[in-house]
Amino acid sequence: MKKFIIGIPITALVFALFAAATPALAGQPGFVFPGGCCFYNGASVRTVVPPAAFPNEGTDNFYAIGGGAVGQKAIVAVAPGDIGYHGGHWAFYGVTWNVTPYLLTSETAVLAAESAGDVTVTRDPSKDFLCPIQP
Repeated sequence: MKKFIIGIPITALVFALFAAATPALAGQPGFVFPGGCCFYNGASVRTVVPPAAFPNEGTDNFYAIGGGAVGQKAIVAVAPGDIGYHGGHWAFYGVTWNVTPYLLTSETAVLAAESAGDVTVTRDPSKDFLCPIQP
């Protein structure tokens, strides 16, 4: 009988904690971008937490496209599951256009555009940040 009496308060506590958490789980947090924040190899990926500044600490390439074509998003070089993905420790690269912008959706496309002289890619370690992504 004592086990039953002790079990009731514990069960009630677990239920209360779950009930309090349920509204938070029901909707997406405001900082998740449902349309995707970035392109990775032609597909959209999204963030799951707000970015945090980590100057001079980036390891994975992140390309911020300035003044891009309609629908342009930032571009990440790696994603979860890739060898070399470091959890979203982004090395910031600014990309500026030298020609009329067109859509870029991968690191390969950014580097090809740079080789063609269509864009200028500039590393800015002061803007490195941490922000995990998911497909």
